[in-house]
Amino acid sequence: MEVQSAFNAGIQGFQQAKENATQAASDIVASTTLNTEANQKSNTEVTSEVVTQKDAPELNQAVVDLKVAEYQAKSSAEVIKTADETLGTLLDVTA
Repeated sequence: MEVQSAFNAGIQGFQQAKENATQAASDIVASTTLNTEANQKSNTEVTSEVVTQKDAPELNQAVVDLKVAEYQAKSSAEVIKTADETLGTLLDVTA
């Protein structure tokens, strides 16, 4: 594997982790917002809200997705770091 492709893989993984974290954070906000709104409405309105809330992302899954994105970002950072160290070693050897 070339060092440049390792850098690219690390950067792409990091960008994907950022997108996943953003989506998970949005899902958490959507889930908690619907729960708060449902608690503030009257019983007749809550019945219609329950149907909408089923369409909302699950809070537990969103939290898990956020944690997965964290580990993905850490792993991608390690790939970038290793590629950087490898490139440094190659430059030291050839210099």
